[in-house]
Amino acid sequence: MAGRNKNTLLLLILLLVGLVIGGVIGELLESHIKILAYSERIGFSPVTVDLSIIKFTIGFLMDINLSSIIGIILAVIVYSKI
Repeated sequence: MAGRNKNTLLLLILLLVGLVIGGVIGELLESHIKILAYSERIGFSPVTVDLSIIKFTIGFLMDINLSSIIGIILAVIVYSKI
């Protein structure tokens, strides 16, 4: 069971690294290769809940570009080779 959790954690880390590195590469190459920088925003806008005693804000927005998707695919390939 511990091995499976470790593998899941490794996969999540690789996916996050692929997403971030792909996004950075897409931003850097935006002026040269326009299609890599095409992005779509997913998630939901921040919502604030005020209960007089406690006030909190929940929200999640993420811009995913084509190079981020390529980074995620490469992360899955690397994970499958391990």
